[in-house]
Amino acid sequence: MKVNKEFLIPFAGLKQGKHQFEFNVGKSFFDDFNYDEFNDVDVKVDMVLDKQSTMMELHFKHEGTVNVPCDVSNEYFDLPVEGSLDIVVKFGEEFNDEDDEILILPHGEHQVDVSQYVYEMIILSVPTKRVHPGIEDGTMGADVLEKLDELAPKEKEENNEQEDNTDPRWDELKKLLTDK
Repeated sequence: MKVNKEFLIPFAGLKQGKHQFEFNVGKSFFDDFNYDEFNDVDVKVDMVLDKQSTMMELHFKHEGTVNVPCDVSNEYFDLPVEGSLDIVVKFGEEFNDEDDEILILPHGEHQVDVSQYVYEMIILSVPTKRVHPGIEDGTMGADVLEKLDELAPKEKEENNEQEDNTDPRWDELKKLLTDK
């Protein structure tokens, strides 16, 4: 993964209090992470950095769309995504990001890279099953759906016809079971 300077936040020169940052995330951002499940991305991320004397709080919010294939019809569509994430940044002896909500930076560090948190926040806001809105409301007519209807199991009427056309040898064996 290559370091994107846009997501490096230099906090050393900031005064205590809240500071607003805004990022526009596109497809190239996910290409840097070698993530290729999105065809296109247009997400706006707002981050508020609340600097205090001994720690910082990062509040992320995102909203936008990702272009993904439908799990039913395999056609691409723009899926709206939104979410939020809160991170507490503390200072310690060495870097530690094992906790999901707490980031520990070494003393003397002057910037924080938030790209991994933006990446995870957007990825986790995409639902596991992605269904095109046209399929949900029935307005979309895809070739795949027509083929699925064509190959769907037929009604019970055809099953009754098959029962009438059974092999007579099996009918004789069935009589043995009922003659007990």
